Amino acid sequence: MIAHSTAVGGARFAFTDRWGGASAVPYDSLNLGGAVGDDPAAVLANRERAARALGRDAGRVVWMNQVHGREVAVVDRPWGEQPVPAVDAVVTTRADLTLAVLTADCVPVLLADPAAGVVAAAHAGRPGLVAGVVPAAVAAMVEQGARPERIRAQLGPSVCGKCYEVPAALRGDVVATVPEAYAETSWGTPAVDVSAGVTAQLTRCGVRVIDGPTVCTLESSDHFSYRRDRTTGRLAGYVWLDGGPDAAGPERNG
Repeated sequence: MIAHSTAVGGARFAFTDRWGGASAVPYDSLNLGGAVGDDPAAVLANRERAARALGRDAGRVVWMNQVHGREVAVVDRPWGEQPVPAVDAVVTTRADLTLAVLTADCVPVLLADPAAGVVAAAHAGRPGLVAGVVPAAVAAMVEQGARPERIRAQLGPSVCGKCYEVPAALRGDVVATVPEAYAETSWGTPAVDVSAGVTAQLTRCGVRVIDGPTVCTLESSDHFSYRRDRTTGRLAGYVWLDGGPDAAGPERNG
């Protein structure tokens, strides 16, 4: 369920795998995505289970309507009954909130400046990489008092550059903006390494990237992969500040 978790000063990062949930095939079993065709009751149960495993309140988790753009929302409460906005990054200074990002090959990016009490979660697929969603998230954190040199970032499971095959022209479009994303597949065709591109963008922003799970979602049967399966579930990355009312320890820390 919680495949990886890390304490970073006064903040915490966590990433799920696909196991320990209530969803049936092909979403088996810990699908956390609410817009992929799964039974809504199963998704709700899965979100409750994952939050409980992290020692967090599922009702205080902030999700996004991810659209592969660069828009960022600064949040101080859950969305409640209002529509979830179309953004690909969220930022908060509230220790009683948990920020979440959904992926199934894209790069989940978790960021924290615990000294300033600011955290962020971003969804970086190939379009978001080119659009600059991660630098936009860093800029929004700075507006809330964070300092780039204090921000720590961790990237979660995603499709690797040796598996993410694209047409040569598309690779050219990406590397024109982010040269570090240039890659070739293990079988010698054009590819894009989104994780390498995000890491380069963060480095240029002055942000330090700390080691996270080095998992290729396409290669791992323990993770959802859209490129591999098309109809499938979604993983989640979570970030939060220590010290809020939900700051009990997780039930398990895998």
